[in-house]
Amino acid sequence: MSEKSIFANPAPLGLAAFGMTTILLNIANTGAFAVSAMILAMGIFYGGLAQILAGIMDFKNGNTFGTTAFTSYGLFWISLVTLLLLPHITFLSGATAAAATDAHFLGWYFFVWGLFTMMMFIATLKKNTMLQIIFGTLFILFYLLALRDWGYITGTAANIIGYEGILCGLSAVYLAMAEVINETYGKTVLPIGKPLIK
Repeated sequence: MSEKSIFANPAPLGLAAFGMTTILLNIANTGAFAVSAMILAMGIFYGGLAQILAGIMDFKNGNTFGTTAFTSYGLFWISLVTLLLLPHITFLSGATAAAATDAHFLGWYFFVWGLFTMMMFIATLKKNTMLQIIFGTLFILFYLLALRDWGYITGTAANIIGYEGILCGLSAVYLAMAEVINETYGKTVLPIGKPLIK
């Protein structure tokens, strides 16, 4: 007889951290606001550290998908904030700050994250519909960001990327709250859909 796990489900924490941070950054991507200290702080602490903690907790639960996704995207947020901040930081008087990453090279950064996310999306086909929507919209978002930084999407057309990112973030927040509410009530209050592949 198997023992019931004493561990809580860390997925809502990781999903909420990812979703809320993604929404805020993509509001900036719509052109409504500039990237500010608020977004950078969310990227380090909620999008970053909270997802890493969720990934570690999923490791304890034996969930390979959750461990890989949450720790990877948590470190993505920390690396993105670092890329934005390093060019402006000098630790010693007279020290030279790191050079800003060329936009075309940053496009490759988003491209490899898109490639990783597309592979993770394939794994979601055996999971619920909402997870498929999250990873589907996320790999599209990464490829759109890459195209923007390579110069293929310019001007006000680039603002559309932000709206696609907001959709991705909202879907993650929905799944986070669905998992919390459904578990609390012991029944499906917010539907999350079924696997595409049995």
